[in-house]
Amino acid sequence: MEYPKLIRDLIPSIIAASGRNCETRILDGPEYVEALREKLVEEACEAKAASATELATELADVLEVIDALLEAHGLQMEQVQQLQAARRSERGGFANRLLLLRIDD
Repeated sequence: MEYPKLIRDLIPSIIAASGRNCETRILDGPEYVEALREKLVEEACEAKAASATELATELADVLEVIDALLEAHGLQMEQVQQLQAARRSERGGFANRLLLLRIDD
């Protein structure tokens, strides 16, 4: 079976320990960043579909991808958190649980 997707570093060892073989290759910079972006969407979809008991694990996977994206782009989490705080100050957060139903022209 073919799996053209980004995997965690220990997955080949886990596959080998199960008695199976796998083939991998190392992605170059632009390919890696694109694969991380695809992985972020994949993990976000898994978080969306997760049960209440699975949610923390799926969010941990999302954070792992975010950490890798930060590193790949030379960013620091503190930078992103500062931007998050600024956007929250400008636009608010989600504490009020608002659902936009319509905007009249």
